[in-house]
Formats: sequence, C-alpha cells, structure tokens
Amino acid sequence: MQAPDIPAPEAQFRRFLVEGRFMLQRCRTSGRHFFPPRLAEPGTGSQDLEWVPASGRGTLHAITVVPRKPPQPAHTLVLVDLEEGPRMLSVLVSGAPEAMAIGAALAARVATEGGQPLVVFEPAKD
Repeated sequence: MQAPDIPAPEAQFRRFLVEGRFMLQRCRTSGRHFFPPRLAEPGTGSQDLEWVPASGRGTLHAITVVPRKPPQPAHTLVLVDLEEGPRMLSVLVSGAPEAMAIGAALAARVATEGGQPLVVFEPAKD
C-alpha cells in the first residue's frame, strides 16, 4: 500500500523544519498568518500566500500531561497561541508541567524526535 501524498504546503513546511526553520504562511492581501499550512487562506479562500519566519514566541493556552507506558516518560501536550495569531498543538520539552500557568510565555524551537523535525516549546527566558 502506497502512502498518501502529502499536500504541497505541508511538504514545504516539513522542508523548512529539516532546514531548522519554523515558518508560517501569511496571506499577502489580509496580512493574516495561519496554521496549519493550507492551499488557501481560511475564511477568504485567497491563494495570495507567502512563507514568513515565525517569531517563535507564544503563550500557553492549554496543557495536558499524557502518561505513557513505563519506562517512557509522560508526554506534555500544549496548545500555544503564537504571537502572529494562529494556535498550534505541540509538546513542552522542558519545564515542569505542574509549574506552568495558562498565559505563560513560551519559546519555540525546531527539534528532532524519532528522526523527524518538529516544532517544540519550552518556557521563555525573560
């Protein structure tokens, strides 16, 4: 069975991650950023899109700790409101989850897990 094709915007996003870059799509017409990557701006359908570097700054919207079967450590999922506007689901890779407050400042970085690059978050340094 052949794997399904990855849509072009998702493939481009993954290529940026391989290069160590966290990029977002932005509509040139409205100036609005969005995530996840798409062929057209949500709500308007505009295809006048560009890729721009993400600031890497965000605030914690929600957090949950997902236990895993030992000896694997628990997995901390976070919903992050990016400074540019979109909200994204990711993982918290440092900091004690029980010490994190909703609204806490977070910083993104590109990491590699299981041989695949992904955007992860950690508490922002003041």
